[in-house]
Amino acid sequence: MTGVGSQGSGVRGDEEIIEVVAAVLTRPDGEVMLASRPADKIYAGYWEFPGGKVEAGESLEHALARELKEELGIEAVRATRWITKVFAYPHATVRLNFFRVWDWQGEPHPHEGQTLAWDNPAAHSVEPLLPANFPILKALQLPPVYGISHARTLGREKFLERLDAALQNGLRLIQVRDKDLAETERLHLARDIVRRARPYGARVLVNGPVELARAAEADGVHLDSGALMQCAARPDCAETGPFLVGASCHNAEELAHAADIADFAMLSPVLPTESHPGEPTLGWKTFARLAAQSPIPVYALGGVTRADLDTARSHDAHGIAMLRGAWT
Repeated sequence: MTGVGSQGSGVRGDEEIIEVVAAVLTRPDGEVMLASRPADKIYAGYWEFPGGKVEAGESLEHALARELKEELGIEAVRATRWITKVFAYPHATVRLNFFRVWDWQGEPHPHEGQTLAWDNPAAHSVEPLLPANFPILKALQLPPVYGISHARTLGREKFLERLDAALQNGLRLIQVRDKDLAETERLHLARDIVRRARPYGARVLVNGPVELARAAEADGVHLDSGALMQCAARPDCAETGPFLVGASCHNAEELAHAADIADFAMLSPVLPTESHPGEPTLGWKTFARLAAQSPIPVYALGGVTRADLDTARSHDAHGIAMLRGAWT
């Protein structure tokens, strides 16, 4: 079962947590598979992601492979860990280990009396959906590449030209950074980026105060690590409708706090960067360890290029974030 209940808050320190794997089968068009619970199970008729309990002594990967075989009759060819959420049920507390399943052998068929459906995360059509899966569908709407503005170095006009090209080539999530610009200039830049992004359905976040994001009519705000750790609650952006909140993180403490504040996080630096030569980096192994425990999607930032997307996903990232690489 991939979940009802509240996330983590009702969990007692001495309460046993049941490990569960959940599979997000993803087609090239972005649609994901949902399954309705059969009549003989609790919450019968509710829709969820396929999955089940991890058996004693079983690895998460083995449990995923077994559940896919037992429930759907398929074998995973390429599956990557994604996010981990803890939920308290009336009868038990479970830790849901979500995997993105990108490729598989066989045609999925219901083997346990469930009904299967391919659905668009941005406009799901099956009902009723287990309430805890709504944030999962929201997270799945985040694109794999997060571009960070680089106007001061490139020059405003050249940057906007490259922005137009990136949008034409599929970039759908942008952070207005350029924090060394004067506030008025930054606002004008943010408005230009928003105006160019709108026709493509791309979303723009402003790294800075909520007021600046509102003034630019942006789709959200991005918090640097300092601003993140000063936040006791999610920024109030209700005036502008649905708002995305992103956060920059560098360690486990910041990533844990971001889970209470933001919709997604950037974790850096993964690899050596041109701007900070010789600085310590996380490396892919540490990045994966931290990202795998996060209940929100995590983008890999620092020294990564588009060629690293599959590598990032294989180390539990949702995708990659780039400063220079997004505009080349």
